[in-house]
Amino acid sequence: MARTSDREIEHLLRRAGFGARPDELDMYGQMSIPDAVDLLVNFEQLADTVDSAIGTTGHVNVTTRGQFAPQSNITDSRQRWLFRMVHSDRPLQEKMTLFWHNHFATGYTKIAGALGATEGARYMAAKATEDPGRVRGQIEMLRENALGNFRDILVNIAKDVAMLVWLDGRTNTRAKPQENFAREIMELFTVGVGNYTEDDVYAGARVFTGWNMQQVGSAPDGSRRWEFVYVANQHETTAKTFSFPIGSSGSRTIPARSAADGMQDGMDLIDALAANPNTAKYLATKLYRFFVSDTGPVNAAFVQRIASVYLQSRYDMREVMREVLLSPEFWDRSAYFARYSWPVEYVVRSLKDVGWTGFSVNDAITPLSNMGQILFEPPDVSGWDAGQTWFSTSATLARMNFASSLATNQKFKLATTAKGASKTPEALLSYFTDALVGAPSDSGTTTELMNYLRATGTWTGSDVQLQAKAPGLVHLIAGSPEYQFV
Repeated sequence: MARTSDREIEHLLRRAGFGARPDELDMYGQMSIPDAVDLLVNFEQLADTVDSAIGTTGHVNVTTRGQFAPQSNITDSRQRWLFRMVHSDRPLQEKMTLFWHNHFATGYTKIAGALGATEGARYMAAKATEDPGRVRGQIEMLRENALGNFRDILVNIAKDVAMLVWLDGRTNTRAKPQENFAREIMELFTVGVGNYTEDDVYAGARVFTGWNMQQVGSAPDGSRRWEFVYVANQHETTAKTFSFPIGSSGSRTIPARSAADGMQDGMDLIDALAANPNTAKYLATKLYRFFVSDTGPVNAAFVQRIASVYLQSRYDMREVMREVLLSPEFWDRSAYFARYSWPVEYVVRSLKDVGWTGFSVNDAITPLSNMGQILFEPPDVSGWDAGQTWFSTSATLARMNFASSLATNQKFKLATTAKGASKTPEALLSYFTDALVGAPSDSGTTTELMNYLRATGTWTGSDVQLQAKAPGLVHLIAGSPEYQFV
């Protein structure tokens, strides 16, 4: 089988992951595009062993403060997720987790304010296998359901402790229905603005009355925890009518039920929202912006086709993403470098392209904040403003500063790996522009980069010259406008 071109695989892995490590580029390059997509969407074929590599030789470092505790320390939670993005052999799993994190935007600070810092990290990031009470944090739930059934994801998010705190579901009672979750499940999670009414919000609030929280478990053994509970005597039992169909009969009313059976109200609404054609189009539009392009209008044919796959597959995100990654829009040359990179995409891709020896992901956390993105801390319920809005003056400077610090950190590695391309400045430039692929640049950019290499006199290609010039050149390339696109 002919090797798939590096440029095609790089495009696929920039979008379905966070760029390509050399081993990823080699593995996927041996496959056809359909086979590569098949492995990406069926990532369970590959063992999920990435966490066991934390702290081992050959991987990006983490910074510990005593015991590394991502299940209870939010800084460590952020480090673990960044580590996974760099080293996971399941890149689409991490990319979809980021997509869902933005879609179901939930901020750690409010959870920590309500439950405490340790518990806040626990309900955002704990793995059930590492928690005495088997708590599964929101990000772990989204990761486990990264390409699951969207209806099931909605059920899980409605019962998620962090979400119950974030959107005040824990206080949603019969006497005082709380509208926050009902509004956002329609506006931000499913059908979108313009496809529901204020009366729908109030009806939805009553649907979810009694979807609350309780504490269970033992404090001495660490299993004491908050969990979802349906409190029957807090459920408002009357019929609830909506502006859209509930169920296949076409009825728009959830019938009155006994309090004991009232949890079914929420399941009925979730089922209706998952099945709504507007949900299909809303998700398809977001997927276009995240995986195909955010630099031009959304392609209507793409949206219609992806929405159809969503509905026909009964909300199977694996089938949806297979169609996205094989779509003609995804592979059209105009889609290459047609997305502004998110800060976390930029940082992880830079680590994969430049190197990570001796570097700690902890050192990327503050730069990421300066670029405008803190993992586990979207700015509000709408998530991050993406696209060109990432590029304020200060955020752009933060990217350039990160490129400089990373290149300086990796200067010996860069000089060593580029030794075979050091005969001429042109060869060195070609080597690094091939390693750090960006959007096409004009001749003026190439001229300026060559001027930098020639600025200090005769080119010799010596080790000393390489150690001086290679990191500077990498800084200029990784900090360039062309490298900010994925």
